[in-house]
Amino acid sequence: MKKTLHTADSRGRAEHGWLSSRFSFSFAEYYNPERIHFGMLRVLNDDIIQPDMGFGMHPHDNMEIVTIPLLGALEHRDSMGNGSIIKAGEVQLMSAGTGIRHSEFNPSHKEDAGLLQIWVFPKLKNITPRYEQGVFDPSQLLNQWQLIVSPDGKDNSLVINQDAWFSLTKIVHGESITYSPKQQNNGMYLFVIEGGIIVGDTTLGKRDAVGISETENIVIEAVEDAFLLLMDIPMR
Repeated sequence: MKKTLHTADSRGRAEHGWLSSRFSFSFAEYYNPERIHFGMLRVLNDDIIQPDMGFGMHPHDNMEIVTIPLLGALEHRDSMGNGSIIKAGEVQLMSAGTGIRHSEFNPSHKEDAGLLQIWVFPKLKNITPRYEQGVFDPSQLLNQWQLIVSPDGKDNSLVINQDAWFSLTKIVHGESITYSPKQQNNGMYLFVIEGGIIVGDTTLGKRDAVGISETENIVIEAVEDAFLLLMDIPMR
């Protein structure tokens, strides 16, 4: 088993007044040659956006972009004509392909919006751009994996242009859960949204993460109630 630990306080950061960001991997002005990517996982940003603020229209191409709201709401618009508001319990996925422009704003006049923004290198380049979003039942999280992203849309998950699977779970203190990669040679990047866990001999708290590869499975024990995101990612 190979492990790479990324503690919450070791992440890059940016403070722009309207935007507070924490970077698990090199992004924008934050550069760390030892943190460029984890396999095909390129970006994991933990953002807080102030009321009435957001990212104006900007372009992307040949990247799979997953947005998971954690706090408040986010208003999405894009060059394909999509427009919607997503909130906690929902997930958004864009296959940028040959090119797409989009904006993401906090529509609230009073409350912050919090989200995870995730980029994954695509399996196929220059595909037709695509957008989708889904609502996921929080009752299906408790002590079990809830699949939210997959290559084939299994269990109403969003379809990603990569051999990658994203799952969420909420584990009650004292309980444990096991995960095995869906594909040989995939690794697992485990991010603690809330709470605390033990994975093998590694203890993780809120916003800590660990990348694990070269193993058939992992066992996660909750040392307090925990909310987790696991990304099952090709390593090459």
